[in-house]
Amino acid sequence: MKKLLVAALAAWAGQAGAAPQKVDLVLRDATVVDVAGGRLLRGQAVVTRGDRIVAVVDQRRLGAYKAGRTLSLKGRYLIPGLWDNHVHFGGGTELIDENKQLLPLYLAHGITTVRDCAGDLSDTVLQWRDEIAARTLLGPTILASGAKLEGYKPLWKGTQEVGTPEEVGQALDRLKAAKADFVKITENTMRADIYLDALRQARARGLPSSAHLHAQVTLDQAAEAGLGTVEHMPYLLRAATPREAELTAQVVSGAITGRAAAEQSLATFDEATARAAFRRLAARGTAVVPTLSVIRITAYLDEDDHARDSYLQYIGPKLRQTYDWRVKRAALDGPEAIAYRHANYEKAAALLPLLAQEGVAIVAGTDAGFLNSFDYPGQALHDELALYVKNGLTPQQALASSLIAGPRFLGKLEQHGALAAGKVADIVVLRANPLADIAATRQIEAVVTQGRLLDRRRLDAMLAAVREWVAKQ
Repeated sequence: MKKLLVAALAAWAGQAGAAPQKVDLVLRDATVVDVAGGRLLRGQAVVTRGDRIVAVVDQRRLGAYKAGRTLSLKGRYLIPGLWDNHVHFGGGTELIDENKQLLPLYLAHGITTVRDCAGDLSDTVLQWRDEIAARTLLGPTILASGAKLEGYKPLWKGTQEVGTPEEVGQALDRLKAAKADFVKITENTMRADIYLDALRQARARGLPSSAHLHAQVTLDQAAEAGLGTVEHMPYLLRAATPREAELTAQVVSGAITGRAAAEQSLATFDEATARAAFRRLAARGTAVVPTLSVIRITAYLDEDDHARDSYLQYIGPKLRQTYDWRVKRAALDGPEAIAYRHANYEKAAALLPLLAQEGVAIVAGTDAGFLNSFDYPGQALHDELALYVKNGLTPQQALASSLIAGPRFLGKLEQHGALAAGKVADIVVLRANPLADIAATRQIEAVVTQGRLLDRRRLDAMLAAVREWVAKQ
């Protein structure tokens, strides 16, 4: 016993006399938000070196580190960098510069990672992804799908058109070669059998898949084929009626349109049916990206035309023009169509607590970017999280949908999702407690992205630079 005591004292003395580790940054006197546990860890310090967190320690252990810079953050809260898991860059090559100006907007709003769900600038986005990873371009980490898969003669530009299993395989192989982080599939002109084959082939190649729900396919069929995430909440209303199989068969036969099937699904909504469908979805591991913010904006354009939005000063003029597509379509709707838009949004939003209760992973994403009217890059994620809480989730669940569910979907939880040793040094400093009020995510004092500190003065300068750049266009 005496020998053990002597050894312990010797080890302690050796540690006490050891030279402090050199580190780059210490964020001290802070409260760390444990998002997974829904807990506050007070009196903590986060220590970083390079692009990694070295340690999260009690204040009393800071003597072990010698920092190049230390910030005292008494009364402040630390969360991992936010993830927006559904964004778009696009509008044609003439809009590359305007799209590039969106990168600092994400960082200025605490969003250190975005998941690009395809547009018509896929090669440019993949280049930005690599430059940001190499720290030669300042912007959020980009996880990109590359060019999406679609059928022949699609509505969307910049797609890979596929109509046979062989073409699907070739398209997926190209994405693998480009090191795409996942595959995006839309259903505008794609045959149902090719849609399901694309999901199966993506799963076989280890590529996570994100997709719209095909009008001629049930939710169960898509999930069984390997669908990773359903993009956009209203698609789930199709599985929330006892008539799903019947309505899908009518679309297949041409007896009704997909829009008519959606309207009838809404009219025959049944909670018990919805819950059963969501339990099956959870069992298969398919997640949902609600994108409520953009759906709500479009649904209520009759009440708010957004002409006076102050955020328009950050959106380039040509990018702003892409918003007109949805605005003009909405303007053609009569009273019945407007009432349907409202009801469709409200019922879709009301599905959130049902999904959570039945175990379906909710992944926060906004659809921000070109085409999607007034769904502003940066701000939209905070709006999205607020809508989650308004519609029944807790602030902790809303935070987890961005910070944990996003990394989990793409297999990145080892590097992201918490403030802990070994994780990427993506950190947001907040002035208020986000577990008490989700609006606290908007109260940003500083952002650390890949270990680089952007204090409030730097964030404000970034916003001003974008505003001035747009004003000159």
